[in-house]
Amino acid sequence: MATLDLFRFAPFRLNRLAAEVSAALASEYRERYGLDIPEWRVLATLGFRDDACSAQYISHCTRTHKSTISRAVTALMKRQLVERVENEDDRREFKLRLTRKGNALYQQLIPRLLRREQEILSCLSARERKEFATLLGKIEDSLGLVQTSEEAGKAGGY
Repeated sequence: MATLDLFRFAPFRLNRLAAEVSAALASEYRERYGLDIPEWRVLATLGFRDDACSAQYISHCTRTHKSTISRAVTALMKRQLVERVENEDDRREFKLRLTRKGNALYQQLIPRLLRREQEILSCLSARERKEFATLLGKIEDSLGLVQTSEEAGKAGGY
């Protein structure tokens, strides 16, 4: 009978690593700004874009269930961090964008999160970081994941 050593099983390891890294980053925006992970995902997706996008796009980009994104959008709208704009192509649909207040919050968070990312990756040498990024890219590519914001914009998400 075959057995599975979870601690050597790559999907388990990647999931565990993602959960820990996400939790480490979440402490940066939860404690100071009162954001949860789905709310941050909405802000982050809207923050790196030059134009408004749909909640469906955010759901696809972040691999987060649409109902979770919907709740996050509602909470962010109540805090006046995100606003709806009418879709010029289809007036029945709304797109989302950061408000000035939301953009200011996003701009405050970016340096903190980049600093935290550097702390997390500090156990790797510069060469190892580059190799790690390359290996992650290979896995993403093999799964058909978009890897740049330019590709995401052209593909309408992931």
